[in-house]
Amino acid sequence: MARATGLADRALDLVMALVEAPINAIERLIGRGRMPYVFLAPNLVLFGIFTFLPIAIAVGYAFTGGTELLISDRPFVGLDNFRKLLTCESYLVPGSCEESLFWTAIWNTLWFVGFNVAGTLLVALVTALILNRAIAARGFFRAMFLYPVLLSPVVIGLIWKWFLDRNGLLNVFLQMLGVPPEIFLLDVGWSRFFVVVVSVWFHMGFYTLILLAGLQAIPKDLYEAAAIDAATPSRTLFRITLPLLAPNLLVVLILLMIKSVQIFDEAWVLTNGGGPGTANTFLVQYIYQMAFAGDLRLFGLASAASVLMGLVLLVLTLVQLRLGKKVES
Repeated sequence: MARATGLADRALDLVMALVEAPINAIERLIGRGRMPYVFLAPNLVLFGIFTFLPIAIAVGYAFTGGTELLISDRPFVGLDNFRKLLTCESYLVPGSCEESLFWTAIWNTLWFVGFNVAGTLLVALVTALILNRAIAARGFFRAMFLYPVLLSPVVIGLIWKWFLDRNGLLNVFLQMLGVPPEIFLLDVGWSRFFVVVVSVWFHMGFYTLILLAGLQAIPKDLYEAAAIDAATPSRTLFRITLPLLAPNLLVVLILLMIKSVQIFDEAWVLTNGGGPGTANTFLVQYIYQMAFAGDLRLFGLASAASVLMGLVLLVLTLVQLRLGKKVES
């Protein structure tokens, strides 16, 4: 046993020596102060290839036209794609716009963002407050709320689609109560409602974890002092918990806004591509249809829409961060 341990130690020393030699050579060449960049370089290269390079390609495509795939084969059209997307008689009436489907997708996305952000934030906050209390099987419930986040969005869409189908579990339950079956996903109101419900159910576990971490970081002595002063639960919530939880709430709000604008997978699967009609056609779906699903592959128009979406998300994030700094100060 001792001999095996000695061999393992010598093998480990040999491996460390082989790794140490090039590291020491690089350190002598560039200096110790620049060594952190050496260790960061592989991640930065991958990040540049899979993040910054696609952004640059999308921006380049946004100024080109035609249906060819290679950017070298595409004619330069300047701002024509942006002009086409933004030309409207009235932005409140998508039918009056040159690219009416784009503005339909924008208004659908804004509608979804409003309800999804409010619903997810409220449900995640209430769930975090409950899970932060000393309840039975708290660890089990924390895991259960997080479990849907681990599933694929396509799987989530298929599960709920089966649940809401005409012969699905929900209609079976309604028939047991004497209620006639309803084709939920072919009704505009019901389909929009369930797209929000599915999104809230799917994502709330992740945001609950962020808020739960913030709740556990609040000093317990503050609550003990509030109890001594006979503060009511509502007063404790609004005077202690929520103010100290504000940084976590801001993070959740920013992430929720970005995620909500990018809604695609589960909504696409659940509503058969945005139906009924265009009731659930969202902005990312419009980009996908223009670039990959249409008869004509309008990469320039899709790229221009994605650039506009990215700029809006950037502005919203900066505004929210600015407001967050004012709240903290």
